[in-house]
Amino acid sequence: MSRPDPTEKSRWQKIRRRGPRLLMELALVVVAILVLEAFLTRDAARGTAPPLEAHTITGEAFSLADWQGQAGVVHFWATWCGICDLEQGMIDRLAEGYPVITVAMQSGSAAEVASYLSEQGVDYPVINDPDGALAAAYGVRAVPASFVLNPKGEVRFVTRGYTSGLGLRARLWLARVF
Repeated sequence: MSRPDPTEKSRWQKIRRRGPRLLMELALVVVAILVLEAFLTRDAARGTAPPLEAHTITGEAFSLADWQGQAGVVHFWATWCGICDLEQGMIDRLAEGYPVITVAMQSGSAAEVASYLSEQGVDYPVINDPDGALAAAYGVRAVPASFVLNPKGEVRFVTRGYTSGLGLRARLWLARVF
């Protein structure tokens, strides 16, 4: 019969002693991230989403009013944005199952944006915003920036910088529920 390893018991005792401190440190990191997010998005649109009616780069008419009763994402990005490149596949997959409109901010002509999307192999719906007017209406100062709207067309969540597909899906779920 083997005897219990005394070091195993002391390991668990150390973990139990450190557990509350680790949880406190994790909570502080989460709070710091939330405070930073609030600071970075302080100028972003809140409440009822600003009107968004335009033609996509493929010529289709788009209106946020068409989303009535559905939660969706308005995503601002740019061809010159490295972090936006990292999110492209995730936004493309998100657009397959949720209402998503993306706005190419100050990225050139519609033809240049279409060429860029073709090279990147993504086909999410895009409105071109060559002069940044739409971005200004939403209070976007940097990209990427995502606005999650609830079924009533109200901005429920704003995120700036990289966000994960799981993060956006969770925000969409919350926007539908609350």
